[in-house]
Amino acid sequence: MSNAAPAPLSWFGIVRLGLVQTALGAVVVLTTSTLNRVMVIELALPAMIPGLLVAIHYAMQVLRPWLGHGSDVGGRRFAWIVGGMAVLAVGGLLAAAATALMASHLVVGLAIAVIAFIMIGIGVGAAGTSLLVLLAKRTAPGRRSAAASIAWIMMIAGFIVTTAVAGKALDPFSGERLMLVSGTVSAIAMVLTLLGVWGIEQPEISSESASAKAERGGFMEDFREICREPQARRFAIFIFVSMLAYSAQDLILEPFAGSVFGMTPGQTTQLSSVQHMGALIGMILMPAMASLHADWRTRPQPWIIGGCLASALALLSLVAAATVGPAWPLRASVLLLGITNGVYAIAAIGAMMNMVSEGRDNREGTRMGLWGASQAISFGIGGFVGTAAADAARAFMPSTASAYAAVFAAEAALFVLSAWLAIWIKRPREQASTLQVQPANQGA
Repeated sequence: MSNAAPAPLSWFGIVRLGLVQTALGAVVVLTTSTLNRVMVIELALPAMIPGLLVAIHYAMQVLRPWLGHGSDVGGRRFAWIVGGMAVLAVGGLLAAAATALMASHLVVGLAIAVIAFIMIGIGVGAAGTSLLVLLAKRTAPGRRSAAASIAWIMMIAGFIVTTAVAGKALDPFSGERLMLVSGTVSAIAMVLTLLGVWGIEQPEISSESASAKAERGGFMEDFREICREPQARRFAIFIFVSMLAYSAQDLILEPFAGSVFGMTPGQTTQLSSVQHMGALIGMILMPAMASLHADWRTRPQPWIIGGCLASALALLSLVAAATVGPAWPLRASVLLLGITNGVYAIAAIGAMMNMVSEGRDNREGTRMGLWGASQAISFGIGGFVGTAAADAARAFMPSTASAYAAVFAAEAALFVLSAWLAIWIKRPREQASTLQVQPANQGA
């Protein structure tokens, strides 16, 4: 049988797969941002309700390894991407219907919303995990960082376009209009997904893959095997710690700017847009700089370390901002934080794509699922940890500014720890290689 792998994706093929990320971003931002606002403002519900619903969506991410294993067993990612997107799209429409129903039947609406957000979490996990594996396997190593950047920029584009267009389409607000907008976004997401993945996957047919399937165990056996891989396990720990540092400032940056710098709600919202713009710059900057040298394109580890240390410095500039007060150039610090976070994020995703096939064959989906679950769980608790730490610091620190400074300093320390963990990830593999080479050299 032929053992030839399909040709790597062209830039056009990479952009096509990026359409799926755009679709994912469009549905998710509508459910986690727009519906959140509708529940709190139009329906006057406690902010805790949408917060708990979004937490359910994150909690479902623990299923990512199992969902990735499912795509490993079948050997085809297409069905899992399209099927996951279908579950996500239906969940998004159901969430809109539940939100509209809450106006007249709160308990029934909440019950349906719980089901909807469970579907959203499962859909994101199924589609997102298999998409990253397919992108990693079909992209040439030298293009993986750029491919990760393209995919994430297209996802952010999905956020921006959806919020802008949906915001206008929802006025004047009504439950029926909300369902119409949500249904339209879900339908467009499905079309983009089919356009993105149709014909991209070309299954490899080989005797090795057939024998590997014959030897395959169940999910728990595969999962335990991957957890025993030092590199996979350590990368999961790195992702958890670094994403904790990345996300912990997400919910405290605007309150910090309001309480310490006296900014209005409109001004703090603009500050968040400065951070997001910085992240986009970082996501473009990292692959652009890596393209200057062939070796830099295939070695994301130095970029991860540099991105983490630079993010720590950016957070220390926020510590200085809290200490100095309104005289400090806060926008510059926030822009720097966005840029450094963008470099770290794309480098980490590039490393994830490079390492997903390092280990036993036909376990890529389970391996990617482990890392995706670590990322989602850390991101889900990061916001809570950040706000809780700020509240605790305010209780013991002499001023609000010093409390925020303490939290930003703790996040900087987490990024320094993440940089050390990034060095630590591949050390066992390198040591093992050295031990295998030494006897051969001695006998030569």
